[in-house]
Amino acid sequence: MIAFILFLLLGIGVGIFGTLVGIGGGLICVPIFILCLSGENALIHPYFKTAAEIAGTSLVVVMANALSGTLAYIRQKRVYFNAAIPFAIATLPGAWFGSSIVDDFSGTQLDLYFGIFLLFMACLMYWNNMHKPHTDIMELPQDFQYPRVLGIVVSFGVGFLSSIFGIGGGVIHVPLMIYALGFPVHVATATSHFVLACSSTFGVISHFLMDHIVWVPAISISIGAAIGAQVGAKISKKTKSKLILTLLSLAMFALGVRLILLGVPR
Repeated sequence: MIAFILFLLLGIGVGIFGTLVGIGGGLICVPIFILCLSGENALIHPYFKTAAEIAGTSLVVVMANALSGTLAYIRQKRVYFNAAIPFAIATLPGAWFGSSIVDDFSGTQLDLYFGIFLLFMACLMYWNNMHKPHTDIMELPQDFQYPRVLGIVVSFGVGFLSSIFGIGGGVIHVPLMIYALGFPVHVATATSHFVLACSSTFGVISHFLMDHIVWVPAISISIGAAIGAQVGAKISKKTKSKLILTLLSLAMFALGVRLILLGVPR
């Protein structure tokens, strides 16, 4: 019961932050699973034995968060379906491919590669956030256009990385839509959540078929994440774009450094 309550509280926090910045929450879950719930130093219980179980279980949480947050964003009319649907379709083959090869990764490899990836994305996002202005608008102009082919190609890679690392892919999609495709921050986070809902659902099915999911933390954290997602969507309407991106980049940087230190061979 204590573990369930702790997981529920973790899920609520994951849901609020994940929905606020449009990343689904896997960015938080994966490091916590690695640092606190696997190996000899597990704080509660060593639930996870392999990198595949960490990725698969985290993706269940991402799915719950993304589905709940997407419903809230659709009600707010912030999801740009013209991009969300083709992006979501493009992530599906990548998600299947990623889940099929994740067993080839060891725990330390996951730490190191995920840490390097987070560090790179954090630095890129923070630099752009400090040097480029953002407008806090909730809707796109009627004549808005974006490079669709680029978005679709990158979405395949997003699906692949989401299944490998269990992060859902929003950490790539949000910066991509903002800096490469020209989306306003608030529209990017909402649209990313729709894509996350689709790609993570497909990824969870793949991980389920390969027996990569640890159900006790998956279910309890997911319940909290679904609740937190509704709160995060409401908070995001009153939050400045620059603050959203700053919080995301700083969290990514701190977690990236920590995981690199864990993954470097000794």
